[in-house]
Amino acid sequence: MTPTEGQVAGSFRDPSGFLFWREGRLYRQVNEAYRIHYDRLVSSGLAAELQADGLLVGHEECAPGLAQAPGAYKVLRPELVPFISYPYEWSFSQLKDAARLTLAVQKRALARGMSLKDASAYNVQFVHGRPLLIDTLSFEACPEGRPWVAYRQFCQHFLAPLALMARRDVRLGRLGQLHLDGVPLDLAAELLPGRTRFAFSLLTHIHLHARSQKRYQDRPVAARQRPLSRFALLALIDSLEGAVRKLDWRPRGTEWADYYGQTNYSGEALDLKERMVADMLRELRPRNVWDVGANTGRFSRVASRAGIPTVALDIDPAAVEKNYRQCRRDSERFLLPLVGDVTNPSPGIGWENGERLSLLQRGPADALLALALVHHLAIGNNLPLGKVAESLARACRSLVIEFVPKADSQVRRLLATREDIFPDYHAQGFEAAFQDHFAIERRESIAGTDRILYAMHSRRS
Repeated sequence: MTPTEGQVAGSFRDPSGFLFWREGRLYRQVNEAYRIHYDRLVSSGLAAELQADGLLVGHEECAPGLAQAPGAYKVLRPELVPFISYPYEWSFSQLKDAARLTLAVQKRALARGMSLKDASAYNVQFVHGRPLLIDTLSFEACPEGRPWVAYRQFCQHFLAPLALMARRDVRLGRLGQLHLDGVPLDLAAELLPGRTRFAFSLLTHIHLHARSQKRYQDRPVAARQRPLSRFALLALIDSLEGAVRKLDWRPRGTEWADYYGQTNYSGEALDLKERMVADMLRELRPRNVWDVGANTGRFSRVASRAGIPTVALDIDPAAVEKNYRQCRRDSERFLLPLVGDVTNPSPGIGWENGERLSLLQRGPADALLALALVHHLAIGNNLPLGKVAESLARACRSLVIEFVPKADSQVRRLLATREDIFPDYHAQGFEAAFQDHFAIERRESIAGTDRILYAMHSRRS
């Protein structure tokens, strides 16, 4: 996406400062209202420590004259995040790792007399395969006796959705798309199984916390907050760490998590397809790649292992979880697995539908992989091939796409329970539909299968 000059749409709620674009570069304005806390963050050594350990986004201080609005104290130029993702697009383990990062940062902040005033999951992004806190203005000086003001926010943004995903249904992670301020604790308590009341951490931080919120909702904030010693504050963080650590979810029982083992591809054909995709990507030379319908990321890694930043998007939370676990295990730096449905992609939401960008607003991708996808769209979802081509042309500049004919076992599986109302679903019909939006550069049959692989360029680019 070409950035729009001026203030970033989702950066306006914090009086401490905001993000803005100027001449294609991203800056953060630090307002005078945040001067004391920013100076403390720097002078205490906390910022340098967190940045050195890869926990906080790096930045450089710039000329004050670059400020976007009156009242500026500093102007920072933060390191860019390759791709912005949102918590409702993360796998279970991604959200869990982001929660653990937030608590680890809070512990280090307390050791230097500071605290996180925000514990929003939106303050975390995944960079080089690891969670990273990106909001430099989330810290404040923390005098003795001050409770953790972000405790409720942490429970709503992290603990409640993790508990729902682990103890009820992993798909409830998508609740974050409906509740941008985090899953309400009374809702989480209602949805969680009754047995979770016998887990001390969930009883304390969700069930009793929800009851307390209801009891004190009409009272002034000061009346709700009790002083906490530094020891008690650390004990609270330890308790939350334990609660997060005990929550687990194993990816199994979903439709596509073992997809590669269920296709009619032989091992030799899959290896050949990998080599063909790699060859096409070398010719296209993309700066970034989206793999739509990536499953567990086998073909995403053709791009990412070549050092190309790659987003691997799939509808199946189990497949995405497996993909992320492999990324973490192998310390992969260029692959970002995300949960998403290409037939219902993440929309623009929040204030004026602009705080959180739609998937298409975060594009277009330089290159898009659409492997073993078209038959699901055209036959599984009744989307005309022309509509598929038009949509993909908006999402990318170049395309590597696989056509799966009706003779293929996966298409026969889709047609087994429905009438065949797709007379134009054949290679010639596919090419005719896509040539309205793409220039077809290369066409290769995949030996050992009936499938065809294409490399194309969007006529829009």
